[in-house]
Amino acid sequence: MNKLTKTLKQLDFLPEGIRMKTISFILGNTVKYVGTSGVDFEKITPNELIVSLPNKSKVRNHIGQIHAAATTLLAETATGIIVGVNIPDNKIPLMKTLKVDFIRRSKGKQTAVSTLSEEQINLIQTTDKGETLVPVKVTDETGQEVVKAEMLWAWILKK
Repeated sequence: MNKLTKTLKQLDFLPEGIRMKTISFILGNTVKYVGTSGVDFEKITPNELIVSLPNKSKVRNHIGQIHAAATTLLAETATGIIVGVNIPDNKIPLMKTLKVDFIRRSKGKQTAVSTLSEEQINLIQTTDKGETLVPVKVTDETGQEVVKAEMLWAWILKK
């Protein structure tokens, strides 16, 4: 269990809604751009992470949708935190490549879901240096997929 997971575990006593709002506040305060944008954490497990972003004026583009950069932030956050939950404290996670395909215009709030398999988790935890492709699906408030993305996360030992 790494430092991030231990910190999150300390909040298990809270009711789920309050717990996730507290986690959103803590992670948003730690990763300032995540907090400034208003990303909400909805579920964090070693295998699945769900984050959402309301369509508020601070993240909108010129046509009233969530801006492409904010959508990319949402997808990157989903993949980065799920890697962060699984990576040992003696390693540093690094974004290596991101691929984002915008499928259709979004309506309202966006939700990103990223997953890791048991094989990926084992690889992250047992190899000193490596990389894994983390898929993420972004849907809008209608439930339609608006972005298909994958992020290649690497890790190395801390010096």
